[in-house]
Amino acid sequence: MRTLAVLSLHTSPLVQPGAGDSGGMNVYVRELVSSLAQAGVRSTVYTRRWNDGLPDIVDVEPGFRVVHVPAGPIDLAKERLPEVVDEFTTGVLADLRAVDNVDAIHANYWLSGIAGHSLKHELDIPLVSTFHTLARVKAETGDAEPQRRIEAELRVMHCSDAITASCPAEAQQLRRLYGVPSERIQLVPPGVIHAFFSEGDRSGAQRALGLSADGRPVLLFVGRIQPLKGVDVAIGALSELENRDAELVIVGGPSGPEGDAEATKARTLAAELGIQGRIRWVPPQPHYRLATYYRAADVCVVPSRSESFGLVALEAAACGTPVVAAAVGGLRTLVEHGRTGFLVEGREPEAFAACIDRVLRDRTAARAMGEAAAAHARGFTWSTTAARLRRLYADLTTRSLVDCA
Repeated sequence: MRTLAVLSLHTSPLVQPGAGDSGGMNVYVRELVSSLAQAGVRSTVYTRRWNDGLPDIVDVEPGFRVVHVPAGPIDLAKERLPEVVDEFTTGVLADLRAVDNVDAIHANYWLSGIAGHSLKHELDIPLVSTFHTLARVKAETGDAEPQRRIEAELRVMHCSDAITASCPAEAQQLRRLYGVPSERIQLVPPGVIHAFFSEGDRSGAQRALGLSADGRPVLLFVGRIQPLKGVDVAIGALSELENRDAELVIVGGPSGPEGDAEATKARTLAAELGIQGRIRWVPPQPHYRLATYYRAADVCVVPSRSESFGLVALEAAACGTPVVAAAVGGLRTLVEHGRTGFLVEGREPEAFAACIDRVLRDRTAARAMGEAAAAHARGFTWSTTAARLRRLYADLTTRSLVDCA
């Protein structure tokens, strides 16, 4: 395996996670491609140009470059991105033909999958797809997606030579909801950069961030402000805690108009509950700076409606912070209930509060839980993720391509 084309149409690995439409997928693409490049796989990430001032090509590091492909107006809303997939595909194809030696395509998210589907047939090379979120999974938890997305996901899945799943739960969803054959699914968990996300002194981290000077417990929510992530549940849980001194730090920004509405709703809820003075709102932070926030927290709260993996939960665990998370998707893999944190069935704030109180009530047990969480997280590395994918890419280049179903 020598060269790889990575498609990330709707968001770039160069954009800071936590704002707009950037999140865990940005981290996934950046860290994966960096690890692949360090292992000798020359990789180019193709993303839609989102700013007129961007250079055509950014050389991130040896073997890792980002190409900005013109496709539609700069300020095009995410809801309209399907309209420019063909234009994006044409731009990628022109660059790939100029390079003329790409061995495989790895598409991220359903929009990139549509482009990857076309490019596979144009270039007669394998297509690997990673969806990150699935429309039918979101629909089951109350976040309906357009029918055209479901149909596109089905077309891409049944032409992909391999589909990666972050955890067994996602693999099961691919089989149950989309009918993907088991032999086409590859389990490839993401990783964490342990040089940055590691255990440290909690009180020192709190002082560095200006938190909890009076020793109050700190809860942490990290993520985009959108209904899927459940910031309202975290706020409701704060109001239900036995410990009335605890404060909640919310790190992240709204995601589009829906996110703006969710942020307004969240602030209104905090005011109605009379706890707005116990909440600190922090704008999106550079990714590696989040490690200080994780270390500063007594508990990281992850109340997502659905989560294919849950990178926030993994990074918090790597920093030795117990996680109280919704019992959904990949969070079931990352959180060992009662040992590294707690999994909560349902979305009642009272249930989250009860688990958070269990962590805050017994500092000795909480410390042991954080140590177990860090030990569990050490099993996830980006170099391992890259190694699994290198084997997969190389294997696919020796097989006959999957025909469209």
